[in-house]
Amino acid sequence: MKILSIVGARPQFIKHAALFPELRKGYDNVLVHTGQHYDSKLSAVFFEELEIPRPNYNLGIGSGTHGYQTGQMLMAIEDVLSKEKPKLTLVYGDTNSTLAGALAASKLRIKLGHVEAGLRSFDKSMPEEINRILTDHCSDLLFCPTKTSVSNLNKEGISNGVYLTGDVMIDILLRDKEIAEKSSVLQAIGLKSKQYIVVTIHRASNTDNKENLKNIIDALCEMNQTTVFPIHPRTESFLKRYGFYDKLKKNSKIKLIEPLGYIEFLKLMNHARKIVTDSGGVQTDAYILKVPCITLRETTERVETVEDGWNVLVGADRVKIVSMVREFEPKGEQREVLGKGNASKNIKNIIDCVLKSELGKRGQEGG
Repeated sequence: MKILSIVGARPQFIKHAALFPELRKGYDNVLVHTGQHYDSKLSAVFFEELEIPRPNYNLGIGSGTHGYQTGQMLMAIEDVLSKEKPKLTLVYGDTNSTLAGALAASKLRIKLGHVEAGLRSFDKSMPEEINRILTDHCSDLLFCPTKTSVSNLNKEGISNGVYLTGDVMIDILLRDKEIAEKSSVLQAIGLKSKQYIVVTIHRASNTDNKENLKNIIDALCEMNQTTVFPIHPRTESFLKRYGFYDKLKKNSKIKLIEPLGYIEFLKLMNHARKIVTDSGGVQTDAYILKVPCITLRETTERVETVEDGWNVLVGADRVKIVSMVREFEPKGEQREVLGKGNASKNIKNIIDCVLKSELGKRGQEGG
């Protein structure tokens, strides 16, 4: 029996790496890489260090507007699905690759599973929110990381095929945390444990908005903390376009570095004093690693991290960013709201039950 997985961006490679060891038990696996993240630092390195087999298909669809990119992916994925005829298509997260895969599978009437279903920020100005909603309403199997995500789906009238599985990101973080400790990334950058801040910025609401990006950069310079900033290629292009890149380069407290692989970045996060980010996945990682997180957004789909007091939303407010970097010191315990590190096994068991049940029904009908 064949399962086809569609990935395109860095977080999806990580999610697939968590699930793949389970999927290969009893299934033929086909991996499609849309090419959404095409830089080798955001793509090839992840397949190598996370030990994911190379994609069977690399569609090579890189940058472009949301409509163009999604449309190109939709056409290319439809061709692959028509050729491979999988019993199940899996999509991950909330990118354009996710939505394109969901639409293609749905229109071909191929069963669709969504890993990380039900997350909502309730901010439809974010392209990711639109992708999540549409993908969930196309999906047959909805693998929810939290009780909140299950509740979100129920409120939208989706109850069939909804499963609380836990978060696959926790699976791989717990699996690779010890391996990451062997990395020499701190020494290479010249850092000491718990004496630096990690920053990541990539959301369009920050990078594409000159005023927001200026406020964030001003805050990074003003907070006067040793800061490590792995720069996403797209973010770097906007920094240079707006004239902010040189300001960062001239600040002796800020270390601008190229994007890191998962293992190195995991160690960097684990030893950070605080993390400043607009990434959903990094918010989750920070929570599990017990590193205070300051989120450069007004809303978040990772509501449990805020409810437990380990994540604070500051938007692009310069004063709030600086204040929280200096003052935010959470003390509470994390609940097991994201699962126990067995989400991948849970998903595999559900897939087994669903696909084997369908085979049994077809056998009875044929008999």
